[in-house]
Amino acid sequence: MATYKEIQDFVKLNNGFTPKSCWIAHMKELCGLNPKMSARRYSPTSRTNPCPLEKQDALRNAFRHFELI
Repeated sequence: MATYKEIQDFVKLNNGFTPKSCWIAHMKELCGLNPKMSARRYSPTSRTNPCPLEKQDALRNAFRHFELI
C-alpha cells in the first residue's frame, strides 16, 4: 500500500499541488478504503477539512496509479 507521502509526491508531480493528508484520508473514506483515524482528529463523525471537489479526481487517479482502487 502506498504511503501518504508517495501519494502526495505523485499528485504534486502530475497535478501541480500537494494534497493535505486530511484530504487523502477523506478520499480513502469515500472510496471505501477505511483509513486509520488520526490522533489529532477532533470528531470521529465529522471532518473539518474535507477534500475539495476540484481536487478529488487527482486523488482518485493517484489511488488508481498505486492500485488502491
